[in-house]
Amino acid sequence: MELKNVIFSIVFLISFGFLGYNLNRILSYLKLGQKADRFDNPKTRIKNVLKIAFGQSKLLQDPMAGLIHFFIFWGFVLFLGAVVESVLQGFYTPFNLEFLGPIYSLITLSQDVLGSLVLVSLAYAVNRRYILKVKRLQGGTAEKLDAALVLFMIAVVVISMFGQNITHIAKNNLELATFEVRPISIYLAKIIYTDASANVNFMYEVYWWIHIVAVFGFMNYLPYSKHFHVFTSIPNVYFAKHGNEKYALKKLDLEDEEAEQFGVADMEHLTWKQMLDGFSCTECGRCTAVCPAANTGKLLSPRKIIVDIRKRTEQKSPYLLKGIEEQAGILDKTLVHDFISDEELWACTTCNACVYECPVTIEHVDSIVDMRRNLVLMESEFPPELNTVFKNLETNFTPWAFNAQDRANWAEGMDIKTLAEDPNGEILFWVGCSGSFDSRYQNVTKSFAKIMQKAGVDFRILGTEEKCNGDSARRLGNEYLAQMMMMDNVETLNNYGVKKIVTGCPHCFNSLKNEFPQFGGEYEVIHHSEMIDELISDGKIKLKEKSEISSKTTFHDSCYLGRYNGIYDEPRDSISKINGLELVEMERNKQKGFCCGAGGGRMFLEETEGQRINENRTKEALETGADTIASSCPFCMTMMTDGVKTFEKADEVKVKDIAEIVLENSV
Repeated sequence: MELKNVIFSIVFLISFGFLGYNLNRILSYLKLGQKADRFDNPKTRIKNVLKIAFGQSKLLQDPMAGLIHFFIFWGFVLFLGAVVESVLQGFYTPFNLEFLGPIYSLITLSQDVLGSLVLVSLAYAVNRRYILKVKRLQGGTAEKLDAALVLFMIAVVVISMFGQNITHIAKNNLELATFEVRPISIYLAKIIYTDASANVNFMYEVYWWIHIVAVFGFMNYLPYSKHFHVFTSIPNVYFAKHGNEKYALKKLDLEDEEAEQFGVADMEHLTWKQMLDGFSCTECGRCTAVCPAANTGKLLSPRKIIVDIRKRTEQKSPYLLKGIEEQAGILDKTLVHDFISDEELWACTTCNACVYECPVTIEHVDSIVDMRRNLVLMESEFPPELNTVFKNLETNFTPWAFNAQDRANWAEGMDIKTLAEDPNGEILFWVGCSGSFDSRYQNVTKSFAKIMQKAGVDFRILGTEEKCNGDSARRLGNEYLAQMMMMDNVETLNNYGVKKIVTGCPHCFNSLKNEFPQFGGEYEVIHHSEMIDELISDGKIKLKEKSEISSKTTFHDSCYLGRYNGIYDEPRDSISKINGLELVEMERNKQKGFCCGAGGGRMFLEETEGQRINENRTKEALETGADTIASSCPFCMTMMTDGVKTFEKADEVKVKDIAEIVLENSV
């Protein structure tokens, strides 16, 4: 064995020993977390990994930045061949992968091509971060140095790989071996080594050692860097929620008599998956860049929330593992309050934009709501406005101080039956609190009911038996109230044997569809915009040959209808089918739509920081030149209407629901 092989063996053992120590250290932290069942449906999870992790689908939503990362990611995946070859040469110097034949050709070609693309991508990344200074990429000094060091190390790995390839070709008299395809390396070799060089063997060894040290150094630096996502991102994508459960909050077992904690006060109350989210965060800032609270001057930054989870986990876990119960300045602090302020948590609208944008499927909203649950259920610390909301929900089963017996007053004189009067209806119309009590939105409720009557839909309502769906209470952290109403509603629905439900409220829609199954409520749930579009397509609702009023209309996407449930086209299709109405889009639309500011219970909280979210969104709507802002959500309608009034445009611009627009233009 050569001296080189001996030295390398020692370096190899030290490097992988230290890496193993750090991976085990972080794994031991995750084991401190609460249980989370994320091992079901492996086929779906593998598909998500192939699409999101390897296909880079979320990153490519931002084309230029996505392509940069795509080339760097796939460059490194394919560089593994070069790394493996170099490592094995450390044990046995003559080793190479030529025995793979044509596969070796693909390996060498891809390394050459992608190596070049990686270097171009690195240059572009440096330009974006340090010259153009893209806002979401800017952080503190430590973050800037970390990013610079990682970019530098990647460059060293790639350049040293090219150095090895070039000197290897020079050693072979500027010729490629059988099956070796390196068009860029051989071109550079012929430029650099025009004549035989005595130092070519020496330079090969220099590049080889630089490459090995850079790779081993890089992999051992990662556990101390935000770029640890190199190890954790693929597992994090695999363990992400899938299917309809992506849009549902987890159910707390409130009947567990041994439970000492509900919600999250500190890192040990997090699930291991929430801790893994912290270690998977790339700090790319995509979440904060689209957050409506962050964009309007609030304290909340989804990125900071996740980074703080990682920081607190790293800080406290060693003491918990050692059984140390007291440590001044460490154990007397908590994640909530000391790392993450109450103001940050209450600013969230649960719009899901952060989750949609995250390239490694971090679940920001779940962690935020879990921390709210601690504030409400364990500490009784919440904004004073919520005292009235919670009291109304408990006594009147609606967030407002309306009498529950007045819930069906809107239907007087419309010949609409309740299930109690006749349980044989084809479909249940779930009206919701806003549709029942809000004087403006009652017109939407009546409009949709008239559309169904025109189309001959055999529907019923629950009337006074309907209670709030629990969405706002749950997202405000009051799981007790939410579960009480959900279970009561499920019992009522199941007693009537309800199978199919339609509702005009996206918040009711999401709860009924995605969260009621947690309590035994399995129903087919559709949104009124879906039904309206279907009725028009089937010819059951006929539209006027031409709208009586020429209108330019823009549609505002509800977060709980769009990002939560993927309904974007149906409301737009209904508008587009009306002759004389022109649909114009806001700059931020569909998946990129901007929240109205009312979700997550924010409907009932005052905005005291920065710009009001609804004004930000309304301004964008007004800039389209539309004279009608269409919506499909009662909360959105309220927020956009208030925004129009703020800009003193109420006489010029109307806010209408899809149901109202279609009814006005139907025969």
